[in-house]
Amino acid sequence: MEIWINPDCSKCRSALSLLDGAGAEYTVRHYLDEPPTEEELRDVLTRLGLEPWDITRTGESVAAGLGMAGWPRDPGDRDRWIRALAAHPILIQRPIITVDDGPAVVGRSPDAVRSVLTPPSPRNGTP
Repeated sequence: MEIWINPDCSKCRSALSLLDGAGAEYTVRHYLDEPPTEEELRDVLTRLGLEPWDITRTGESVAAGLGMAGWPRDPGDRDRWIRALAAHPILIQRPIITVDDGPAVVGRSPDAVRSVLTPPSPRNGTP
């Protein structure tokens, strides 16, 4: 499991606490220091079942500077959005948790974070 975080974000810190509390094994990626590539963003978006505008922090000053509020949100403009997210990772909603060869979630709520945790195996045949 990998979690993309901004350490200054309270939602990211909460997600890490939940993962730690569940004993989950994960890798932390400080996505502002190590931005995802366009290819990685496409993969994550597929796993999330979302479009790039769904994970864009449009309230950021960078978004305003790019005029993103007026950008079309249709398949023909998908690559434009992905390029912007790759070039300006501050625009990416956080935290994003990806499960190895599995689903991904935007972990802004405790329920979203818990949704990627594997339930513990029964011990000695007891549920």
